[in-house]
Amino acid sequence: MNEWLDPLLLSRWQFGLTTMYHFIFVPLTIGMALTVAIFQSAWVRTDKAKYLQLTHFFGKIFLINVAMGVVTGIVQEFQFGMNWSDYSRFVGDVFGAPLAFEGIVAFFLEATFIGLWIFGWDKLPKKIHLGTIWMTVVGSIASAYFILAANAFMQNPIAYTINEEKGRAELTSIWELLTNPIAIAAFPHTIFACFMVSAGLIISVAAWHLYRNQHLDTMRPALKFGLWMMVIAGVLTTLAGDQLGLAMVEAQPMKMAAAEALYHTATGANASFSVFTLGTPDGVQELFSVRVPYLLSFLSTHTFDGTVEGINNLQAQYVTLYGPGDYTPMIWITYWAFRWMIGLGLAHMLVAVVGLWLTRGGRSPKRTWVWKVAILSFPMSLLAMSVGWVFTEMGRQPWLVFGLMRTADGISPGVTGVEILISLIVFTLLYGILAVVEFKLILKAVQKGPDDAPVQDVESGAHQHAVTVY
Repeated sequence: MNEWLDPLLLSRWQFGLTTMYHFIFVPLTIGMALTVAIFQSAWVRTDKAKYLQLTHFFGKIFLINVAMGVVTGIVQEFQFGMNWSDYSRFVGDVFGAPLAFEGIVAFFLEATFIGLWIFGWDKLPKKIHLGTIWMTVVGSIASAYFILAANAFMQNPIAYTINEEKGRAELTSIWELLTNPIAIAAFPHTIFACFMVSAGLIISVAAWHLYRNQHLDTMRPALKFGLWMMVIAGVLTTLAGDQLGLAMVEAQPMKMAAAEALYHTATGANASFSVFTLGTPDGVQELFSVRVPYLLSFLSTHTFDGTVEGINNLQAQYVTLYGPGDYTPMIWITYWAFRWMIGLGLAHMLVAVVGLWLTRGGRSPKRTWVWKVAILSFPMSLLAMSVGWVFTEMGRQPWLVFGLMRTADGISPGVTGVEILISLIVFTLLYGILAVVEFKLILKAVQKGPDDAPVQDVESGAHQHAVTVY
């Protein structure tokens, strides 16, 4: 029983729960902001009513996600002071800087222009109003960068010095912190993945309506847009992921070794990509694997004769550097999370490629299963992105800040396991209720579909918009 009331275990579960729940809304918000901006730009440029309808329709989903994302994000940040006060005290001067930028600059920018966009219909000139949604896109993407910069410090700590007298890390260069190689590599990979999630939602929603032969004028272009967005964003995510992998090998070789279940240092043909691996319970030896020769070497070094360090070798190095201890993450989680991330992302891209082929030349698939696959495919990219974050954070363990602070050293000393358990149960129940509310709101908006085309005032040339939906 005492093991289940361990403050460290419960604090990790609570932060993991709130982070993963909050993360559901992040990619949708970023991706849908761009989607709405593109559709509104198409309307301003062409004056075609279908693009205005799509702007309003996907705008509803965007705003629902913004509201839920803000609420869950605020709760997440409170946990740094509640459950992880020793971590906050040690790295607050460094870690807090990009989060301050995110709140003061990016979030303020995003919130301001969302308000202007919501209440500016028929009050602002069309092009100025269009600018408000594009500024919202800029704000949401900037917000993501500052958060990634903060997280990058945990993966690859730079731009700091240790104040021995105060016992904490202190920032030496905000520019160096914001240009952390991990942040620069993770940013495009994350943003393009957000666009994949948004594309997945568009595909599913459009397919749902087209399968029922309704809203054809708006859902046909929406489906085509979503399919192309998925393919393009998927390719860009893959290319950016390759660069992130190189940066990860440089900063955290143990994470790459764990991702491949590579127990011993390997070179060339022996540095193979493991499609499937079974190891001993202690993770010391490999029992069975299916591997592609040379591929791991190429992914890690961009050469076919490169050397990739193994788990056992790195463990020995870290004991020498940091003292006695187990410095390996949970191999099965990092190994399978890495594969699920790749597999689900590629599967969703395949759905889009097949969809483009089946709908070429204005064709409409006749087989029921085709539409069902498109409708049910939405979770693929979202799950791929979610397990990607699991891999990123779990692969860093046992470190909170790699090489500086272990996870066990960062929790709040005065918080008991019972207190954390109570708050964990409350958060779980509350988030469960919010999940039901979120799902029903989006489902209602999706099933209703786009509003009727706006009526144009012939004398004034003004469009009467259905602004009440906001």
